[in-house]
Amino acid sequence: MKILVVGGGGREHAIIMKLAESPRVDKLYCTPGNGGISKYAECFDVSATDIDGVVALAQKLNPDMVVVAPDDPLVLGMVDALQAKGFKTFGPKANAAIIEGSKVFSKELMKKYNIPTAGYEVFTDSDSAIEYLKKQNTYPAVIKADGLALGKGVILAQNETEAIKAVHEMIDEQKFGKSSARIVIEEYLTGPEVSVLSFTDGKTVVPMISSMDHKRALDGDEGLNTGGMGTVAPNPYYTDTIAKECMDTIFMPTIEAMNKEGRTFEGCLYFGLMLTPKGPKVIEYNCRFGDPETQVVLPMLETDLYEIFEAIYNHTLSDLHIKWKSGSCACVVMASGGYPLSYPKGLEISGLDDMGQVDGAIVYHAGTKLKDEKLVTNGGRVLGVTCTALTLAEALRKSYEAVDKISWENVHFRYDIGQRALKADVDPLNLDYKDDMEDYIESNGVYLRQ
Repeated sequence: MKILVVGGGGREHAIIMKLAESPRVDKLYCTPGNGGISKYAECFDVSATDIDGVVALAQKLNPDMVVVAPDDPLVLGMVDALQAKGFKTFGPKANAAIIEGSKVFSKELMKKYNIPTAGYEVFTDSDSAIEYLKKQNTYPAVIKADGLALGKGVILAQNETEAIKAVHEMIDEQKFGKSSARIVIEEYLTGPEVSVLSFTDGKTVVPMISSMDHKRALDGDEGLNTGGMGTVAPNPYYTDTIAKECMDTIFMPTIEAMNKEGRTFEGCLYFGLMLTPKGPKVIEYNCRFGDPETQVVLPMLETDLYEIFEAIYNHTLSDLHIKWKSGSCACVVMASGGYPLSYPKGLEISGLDDMGQVDGAIVYHAGTKLKDEKLVTNGGRVLGVTCTALTLAEALRKSYEAVDKISWENVHFRYDIGQRALKADVDPLNLDYKDDMEDYIESNGVYLRQ
C-alpha cells in the first residue's frame, strides 16, 4: 500500500511512524512534512490547506489512501474533493468536520440532543456580549471564537477587564478574522480535564486510551494558552465507571446526533471533557487526532493503524478488535523561546542522531526542517519527546532524561508535565498542586534539568 498523509506537525509524524509499522504499507508520502518526517516519508512542498494542490499531488502519486490529519483542510472540504476524484480517505467530510469548525454549531448540537456541556450564549456584537458579561458578573468567564483559530481562540478571562478586552479583540478587532465574527461565552466548569480520541465509522465508536494535556506555557498551569506543552496517557481520573458514563451520555449520543443531522462522522473524533461534580461534560470537539495527544496515544496502540483506517472507510469498524499496550506514555514538548507569541526560526538543534531520535525515546518533530543537512527549528512547538514505561513516573523520568540531551538556543519546556496525573494516585480530590509541586516531583524521582 502507498499512503499519502496531509500535514506537517508532531501529530502527522506520530501517524506516519505508526503506519510505517504496518506490514501492508510499502511507501509513505507526506505534504508538506518536516525535518523528522522526511526520514520516514517522501515529502512534498504542497500546503496542507491547498485543496487543489493536494488533489493534484494525489493524482500524480496515486496512493491507496490519503490521510487528512489537520483541522483546516478537513473543515475546508479536502476529503470531499479527494473522494470526488475516487481516492480512499481517512477523515471526515466538511459537513461533519463543522463539529470543530464552528463552536456555535457544536454547542447548538449538544443543546438540541441533550449532550452534557457548559451553559452558553452566542454573540455577534460586542455591546450585547459585554452587557451579558456584566449582568452575569461571574468569573472566570470562558470566551471562544466560533471558528478555527490555531488552538488559540479560547480566552479564560479572570475578571471583567480581561473579558471586555477579549470581546473587543475578537469581534471588533477581528483578532482571528472571520473565526471570531461570532463568539460563544460559556459557563466556567471545574474538575479534571480529560482528552479522549475515538475511532468511528459513523456507526461504531471505539475510544482510544485517555490522555491529559497541558495547555498553559508555564509550570503550574500558568502563562498563555498554547497548542499543548505535553501530554500523558492514560489519564488516571478517567476511570472505567466514568468511561461507561461517557459512552452512554456523550460518545454514542454525539454520533447519533450527527447522523440525524445528515452529517455522518467518519474518522477520529476528539472529545475534550471536564469531569465536573455533576458528571462528565463536553468542553469541545475536534474533528481529528489531537496534538500532542496523538503522540502519547498511538505509541500504546498494538493493532495495525492502516487496518483501522481501512475499516473506518469500509464501515466495518465493529468487526475489528483494537488492542492497546499496558503501561503509560509521556510526551514533553520542547518549544522555541517566546512561544506562543513571537519566536525565531532557523536555530540549529543539537543532540539528535541521523534518524532524529535519542536512545530510549521517540522524538516527534513538529516545527523542524532540514537546512544544509542540519536540523533547525521551524515553528513554535519544535519537538515532542515521548517515552513509554510500565509506570507514569518512569515514563516521565525517561522523557526528561531524553529532553536533557537535546538543545538549541533559548529552548523552552515545562518541568511539571504529568505531575497532576501522578498526584491523582495520592490525593484525587486535591487538584491544586502548585504549592507542593517541587517536593512532589522530587519525591517521585522525576528527573528535572536544573
